[in-house]
Amino acid sequence: MKTIIFIIQKEFRQIFRDKGMLPIIFILPLIQLLILSNAASFEVQNIKFSYIDHDHSAASRELISKFQASKSFKIVNQFNTKEEANIEMQKGNVDIILEIPTHFERNLITEKATTLSVSINAIDGASAGVENVYISQIIGTYNQKTQSQLFQYNDGTFVSPQNIVTIPSFWYNNTLNYKTYMVPGILVLLVTMITLFLSSMNIVREKEIGTLEQINVTPIKKHQFIIGKLFPFWILGLVILSIGLLIAKFVFNVPMLGSLVLIYAFTSIYLLVILGIGIFISNHSDTQQQAMFIAWFFMVIFLLMSGLFTPIESMPHWAQNITLFNPIRYFVEIIRMVMLKGATFSDITTQFSIITGYAIVLNTLAVLSYKKVN
Repeated sequence: MKTIIFIIQKEFRQIFRDKGMLPIIFILPLIQLLILSNAASFEVQNIKFSYIDHDHSAASRELISKFQASKSFKIVNQFNTKEEANIEMQKGNVDIILEIPTHFERNLITEKATTLSVSINAIDGASAGVENVYISQIIGTYNQKTQSQLFQYNDGTFVSPQNIVTIPSFWYNNTLNYKTYMVPGILVLLVTMITLFLSSMNIVREKEIGTLEQINVTPIKKHQFIIGKLFPFWILGLVILSIGLLIAKFVFNVPMLGSLVLIYAFTSIYLLVILGIGIFISNHSDTQQQAMFIAWFFMVIFLLMSGLFTPIESMPHWAQNITLFNPIRYFVEIIRMVMLKGATFSDITTQFSIITGYAIVLNTLAVLSYKKVN
């Protein structure tokens, strides 16, 4: 035990001795959390909206006013012809073109039906899908109101309009604030990145400066050496998590309905998984640059298939099966479930068991892959 403690003391001294590394460990993650949480959004705002009004009626003006009143749309121009509008869309000056046909109001009154033409710039398919939903909601609301007004009289007899009113109940995020959803996930990202990169460069740095050969001739056992190497970064990961939770609570007002003890318990096991991967990479790397590239390679895959930005349910079936081997997926699920839903241990037993299994396997591989004698 004393041997492990001495190694841990050495590692902490080595970490805090490097003045250039301290800002990377403590300052940059906090800045990234503050910036990314405000920048990473599923909302689409300031949509550049244009229209072509061939009717110039009260009904067409009322429909256009609905888009003017929306916070999501920004009316940039009115065109006389579709050709002019298409040219501006090709230049990237317009995202939406709404074309209102001639006799729009007359057809609504006489035929009780009409058509609208909506062109959407779909280079960004995700944004185009959201924009389509926004447009459909506005036109649907307008249509419901118009139909209620038109059918108030039936054979000269006044008929009270019968509208179906829906009252939605938004659970877990009743304000629909995207930061409530994104901040826990970005916190997972930062904790993972810092601990993975630092641990992956740890042993290989000893190789580069030549101290690993000196350690190899000592009577230190392999498991003692690995534990001593992992423990400081395990502590740093928990410290980063703690600071991130404080920022999430007091800066972004993210609710914390579940147990913090449960979050820390899961994070403690999760960090062993990430640190085991980092040490395994470090054992098989010859330079810090090589270790960084390998760690970044796995980090990109883990991140894109974690459900942080793209819902796992939207992925192809084969991709969903691959995410089952992704540890970040389980941490993202857990931290959102506990913080936003108030999940208990019984709700996360499966994820907890999987992460524990990963921790045992990966750290065993990390110990076995370390070659004490060169």
